[in-house]
Amino acid sequence: MYVYFQEWHARLMIERSKAIKSPTVHYQLAGTKKIQQELARPGAVEKYISDNTAVNKIRSTFVGQHSLDLDGEGDKAVLLGINRPHDFVLKPQREGGGNNIYGEDIKDFLVKHQNSEERLGYILMERIYPWPQKNHLLKVGEDIRLCDIVNEIGIYGVYIGDSDTEYENKQVGHLMRSKTLGVDEGGIAAGFATLDTPLLVE
Repeated sequence: MYVYFQEWHARLMIERSKAIKSPTVHYQLAGTKKIQQELARPGAVEKYISDNTAVNKIRSTFVGQHSLDLDGEGDKAVLLGINRPHDFVLKPQREGGGNNIYGEDIKDFLVKHQNSEERLGYILMERIYPWPQKNHLLKVGEDIRLCDIVNEIGIYGVYIGDSDTEYENKQVGHLMRSKTLGVDEGGIAAGFATLDTPLLVE
């Protein structure tokens, strides 16, 4: 994300300006794996939302996320990953496809870095196994064929506000991607998945 001082300085300059940021540094941080893991902790959502019904709906979408900090909690998570690698995904603080660690590779990584600061750059997340369905995937250089696929959908929103006032907060679209069943990674640009369109039925 930001490696050198000049990058951080440029970001600070943008944040201090009156320009509309897309995304703001708050939204960018909220999208990191570590912040997502912290928001999944008991009491975190409740700190920002007082409506218990809304809180329960939000929490119903969560999966287990475990810190790999160098402490007792992190040590327990390491053992979870070593003993049940196929139940989890190791997610690093990076974006784009090709960076997650799956299956037996989780066990190998955690055994190797069990007592290393290298593990701090990851979180251990409960793996989601979506239900498969049939579809045709269109990919450059590959034959079109009917195959078993799984989907992932992301919802886009627009939020404009300042410390006192919310001016705009609405859903504006979505992105759906599909990949062949059994493929771990899901990045479109990395070539693992393809764009798709949901068929809405009543």
